[in-house]
Amino acid sequence: MKKIKTGIVNYLNTRPLLYGLKELEKSGVIELAGNYPSEVARMLKNGEIDLGLIPIAAIPDMPSSFIIGNHCIGTNGEIASVALFSEVPMQEIETIYLDYQSRTSVELLKFLMKESWGINPKLVTAKGEDFRSEIKGRTGGLVIGDRAFEQRKQSTFIYDLGSEWRAITGLPFVFAAWVSLQPLSAEFVKIFDEANHRGMAHINEIVAQEAFGLYDLNKYYRMHLSYVFDEPKKEAMNKLIQYISTP
Repeated sequence: MKKIKTGIVNYLNTRPLLYGLKELEKSGVIELAGNYPSEVARMLKNGEIDLGLIPIAAIPDMPSSFIIGNHCIGTNGEIASVALFSEVPMQEIETIYLDYQSRTSVELLKFLMKESWGINPKLVTAKGEDFRSEIKGRTGGLVIGDRAFEQRKQSTFIYDLGSEWRAITGLPFVFAAWVSLQPLSAEFVKIFDEANHRGMAHINEIVAQEAFGLYDLNKYYRMHLSYVFDEPKKEAMNKLIQYISTP
């Protein structure tokens, strides 16, 4: 079997998936390459990797796309690590800095502003990590991933995007899915999917390996994150992609 170059996100939320994938890498089935979400999407689009855990909002940008396996980065409600942060209530926010690391979260924020919140602040795409220092006064910021846990300790108002999506759609949400540009063999998909699932039975062990004091990781993995790519999540994914693709 050809070794599959696989792009993985370097966030805490992927640790349960990585548990089994590292075994696949040791056995020579895959070669892992870690980065943040939007960069993994770029790597896949440019053919630098064969398979990537990419933001679902990046799927329409791919020359072709095949969803691989039955796992994803999703939530059934509150996600905790993707939120709009501010010092004032959202109706008083005049400017929002957008995290550069994941397009899905940006598109979800835009959806919520239009379809639920009814706000229209100025949006600024962040170019690097300095944008978090601008979250003050009437300027808010969309922060995702591990850095969001740091921001939770600093901001007065926290609007969790997973919870807000669930409140108006009744659906879970999918932030990232495994995508390839070419079909992969049924044999590989089976092995890959089994590896993704392996960590679900080892959450306690995974938590014990992480020295992270900003949030209860056991709660994060068991309550906030949902890794099974089931039909409600596929419906949610298609809903957001349709929204993005509609002029």
